[in-house]
Amino acid sequence: MLLAACTPRPPPLPTVQAVDLERYVGTWYEIARLPNSFQTMCVSDTQAIYRPSGKDVAVLNRCRTAHGTIEQAHGIAKVVAASNGAKLRVSFFRPFYGDYWILALDPDYRWALVGEPKRRYAWILARQAALDPATLDTLLNRAAALGFDRQAFIPTPHTKPLP
Repeated sequence: MLLAACTPRPPPLPTVQAVDLERYVGTWYEIARLPNSFQTMCVSDTQAIYRPSGKDVAVLNRCRTAHGTIEQAHGIAKVVAASNGAKLRVSFFRPFYGDYWILALDPDYRWALVGEPKRRYAWILARQAALDPATLDTLLNRAAALGFDRQAFIPTPHTKPLP
C-alpha cells in the first residue's frame, strides 16, 4: 500500500475542446494501437463503426482473426457530462464501462487519437484504411507527448475490406 502511494500519477490527460458526434459517427479504421488483452484475436482489418442511438452512440468493433474469420463486439458509448463530446464511457460488458477520450482530432474528422487517462490503452484511427506516414508520425509524437509509450504502438494491417 505504501508503494502504491509513492507511485507517481500521470498528469491529467487533456482532450480536444469539443467533438461534434454527428460528424464523428461512421466508420473508423484502426491504424495503430497499444497492445491490449481484449484485441489479441485481431490480426488485421480492425474497424469501429459508430451510429447514433438516442442520446448515446452504438459501437460495433470488427476485425479479422488469424483464421480469417470476422470477430465483432457490440457496445454502447455514453457522453460524459460537460465534456463537449470529447469524453465517452464505452461498455461492451455492461455494467462495466471504460474511458474513451478523444485526444487529437483532424478538423475534417479524417483521423483521431483516442486514449484513456491511465495511458494503458490508445488507438490511432482514420476514415481510410491507410494514413500517410507524416500524419501517423505526428500522431505518435502527440501520443508520446501525452505520456503514452510511442514505441509500444503496433500497426494494424488492412488486407481486404470486411464484408
